[in-house]
Amino acid sequence: SKFQGFHPPYSATVLNKLNKAGTILLGKTNMDEFAMGSSTENSAFQITRNPWNLETAPGGSSGGSAAAVASGEVPFALGSDTGGSIRQPAALCGVVGLKPTYGRVSRYGLIAFASSLDQIGPIAKTVRDCAYLLQEISGKDELDSTSLDYPASDYIQSLIPDLQGIKIALPKEYFITGIKEEVKKKVITATRVMQELGAQIEEISLPHTKYAVATYYLIATAEASSNLARYDGVGYGYRTKEMTNLIDMYKRSRQEGFGDEVKR
Repeated sequence: SKFQGFHPPYSATVLNKLNKAGTILLGKTNMDEFAMGSSTENSAFQITRNPWNLETAPGGSSGGSAAAVASGEVPFALGSDTGGSIRQPAALCGVVGLKPTYGRVSRYGLIAFASSLDQIGPIAKTVRDCAYLLQEISGKDELDSTSLDYPASDYIQSLIPDLQGIKIALPKEYFITGIKEEVKKKVITATRVMQELGAQIEEISLPHTKYAVATYYLIATAEASSNLARYDGVGYGYRTKEMTNLIDMYKRSRQEGFGDEVKR
């Protein structure tokens, strides 16, 4: 691993906020290296299994957090989401995961993957628990210039059973070829329940959806290339033992220190 033996000299803002709120930090969970991956099989440590079925993956990259919550090891956990790394493992593990609006939560202390997309967010058993966690970690941080200077909403008070006046859009492009029929039925059933609670469900079209994945990979990989350039073996992290010159040290340190998914 690029960071084997490295001990961070400071804590992330989100952890400082949670410590101040009285939470007890139990430890670090497993994840795909540098948050690059969607199965937690690309960790520098071990592979994480889905607690509901050990033959399946928990998703990723925050699969360790989702698995820990789903198995009951912890009541809630943090994850980071660049292109689904909170939401996808939460869905695969049957828990609740939320990617906050960009800037709502400080990224200070988070190792950057794609800086314009990264966000730290909550994973918990229930929506209410997610709301409690988000309430504590939200807010402006002077150490993160991209954090929003705007007061956080009262997420707990927003959890009302009456959805009267709430509009929910259902993009038709999301029901694509290959979607499991069971998943489709669950989504439709959920929309009907919301309608019964007073919400207005409106089918809309997002014609640019087909470009989303390609656009994501263009932005994410370009920014990741820039962010990971700092891991050259000079300042900190893994440094190769064999080198012929400075450029060779850069190349070998990255080649030997990064995992297959990161290099891909």
